[in-house]
Amino acid sequence: MAIAKKKKVVKKKVAKKAAVAAKKITAIRNAYTKTQLYAQLSEKTGLARKDIAAVFNELNDIIEGHIKSRGAGEFKVPGLLKIKVNKKPATKARKNVPNPFRPGEFMDVAAKPARKVVKVLPLKALKDMAAK
Repeated sequence: MAIAKKKKVVKKKVAKKAAVAAKKITAIRNAYTKTQLYAQLSEKTGLARKDIAAVFNELNDIIEGHIKSRGAGEFKVPGLLKIKVNKKPATKARKNVPNPFRPGEFMDVAAKPARKVVKVLPLKALKDMAAK
């Protein structure tokens, strides 16, 4: 009679997430101007103000490349927001449409050309920031 060998079951060790000390972020009462924003980023990161301006200019160009005609149509700033372009088709003019604000009256609706509408949508991390 042959004795069957039991296979050893190897348990994987699950690394516990290191508790990262949360930074204390204070509320800012007045919105920063462009100059104040660049100065604050320069101070906190140790980069020159010109380097910060160059990063923002390049980000501007990248976003434009994503949302312009024949581009991807959307751009994500990871963890913060998504910029989307919605294409709205042209609408024809309509006459004698019931007025939703004054029942019983009719109104004329003007024609609208085709257009692109830019939407900025917050992502979860940004919503969580606002909820704090």
